[in-house]
Amino acid sequence: MDYRNQNILVVGLAKTGVACARFLASKGARVTVTDMRNETALAGQLAELGGYNVIRELERHDAATFLASDMIVVSPGVPMDLPQLVAAQRAGVEIISEIELAGRFIDVPLAAITGTNGKTTTTTILGAIFKHNGYHTFVGGNIGNPLIELAESHQIWDQIVAEISSFQLEWITSFRPTVAALLNLSEDHLDRYPDYQAYIDAKLRIFENQTEEDFAVVNRDDPLVWQHAQALKASLFPFSRKVELEEGIFYRDGVITYRHDGHEECFPTAAIRLQGVHNLENIMAATACALLLGCRPDETFETILCFEALHHRMEFVREVNGVSYYEDSKATNVGSVEKALESFKYITLIAGGKDKGGSYAPLAPMVKERVRHLVLIGEAAGRMEQELGEFTDTRRAATLEDAVRISAEITASGGTVLMSPACSSFDMFRDYEERAQRFIDAVKAL
Repeated sequence: MDYRNQNILVVGLAKTGVACARFLASKGARVTVTDMRNETALAGQLAELGGYNVIRELERHDAATFLASDMIVVSPGVPMDLPQLVAAQRAGVEIISEIELAGRFIDVPLAAITGTNGKTTTTTILGAIFKHNGYHTFVGGNIGNPLIELAESHQIWDQIVAEISSFQLEWITSFRPTVAALLNLSEDHLDRYPDYQAYIDAKLRIFENQTEEDFAVVNRDDPLVWQHAQALKASLFPFSRKVELEEGIFYRDGVITYRHDGHEECFPTAAIRLQGVHNLENIMAATACALLLGCRPDETFETILCFEALHHRMEFVREVNGVSYYEDSKATNVGSVEKALESFKYITLIAGGKDKGGSYAPLAPMVKERVRHLVLIGEAAGRMEQELGEFTDTRRAATLEDAVRISAEITASGGTVLMSPACSSFDMFRDYEERAQRFIDAVKAL
């Protein structure tokens, strides 16, 4: 792709936008960056662009600049219905996402992972497997480094592993992973999308440009995923905790079995450190992607045996008076909490935070069956109590620290206190990491 002397607008100056602006300027494009924040708020980002000839339009989005551009690159945080984008699209301006731009410069196998939950864990496991197999591997996308940094680095890579969000898929045209995985689907980001189907449609775009030569690794146990998988052009490779598969990867009686083209590999799970039913699915998805892309079974299994939980995903904090405390601050939607609840019995669940617009009703069966006490915090507490309060002993807490104290008082020995919010953190905390640390500190103070 030749972008010399083209007028290219980069919308949004977070990490991705900065990397795109740098890359395009280095390719000889006439780059303009636009962001609603001011120079003070963007001091760090602007410093990174210091050595490049880039025009800045700050504290505004100038409609004329959008319309005069040959191409617009949109950062993931920018909504599709931004009026200036809508006008530019109507005028026929090419609008793409950062992963689309990066994909045009990628010529090695790409494994792309999406889904409502488990993306980061699966991506990290898969990256570790490739590296243990001796491949020079780039791991990034929605975690770590933007994909465009791979193109900018001029290094030679053997494999690329990318976590991909629905936001990143909104403006793709030719982005084509060799292997694409869809882990699960549950309501999320309804503050961004007009309805659940629009969110699902965005996720499914990961398969849009694949052919029968590529693979789609999909969750056989998720009815929505499996329903939509039937229309894909790529070769289907399902994973399942519940169904034995002739072609695919499945779990039964303590063994993960991989079957492909008449070949079979078996991996006993007893010694795997990564616990939880959701992680069994993440492990199967990562293993499928790795073996389909040429990894050796022995090195693959060695990596899985040694892998431990990532921070803020079902992380054990400590035991106090016979009660185990787990922190799951990354569980910002209902689907993620469902998986967490499947992993324990006799639970005191601390939940709540900033409401993202979805229904909490899908949690009702697990709350009835496994949650002895529900302690609610934050902006969403009222609606959560309305939808779930009748199914178990339910209480409100003013702060997360109060919630931990209440939970310690009411949870019997042998029980589990689980902070798995089903909401984002922005009503009370800077981000999910601060929420996690506050929970950990409160538990340690008991």
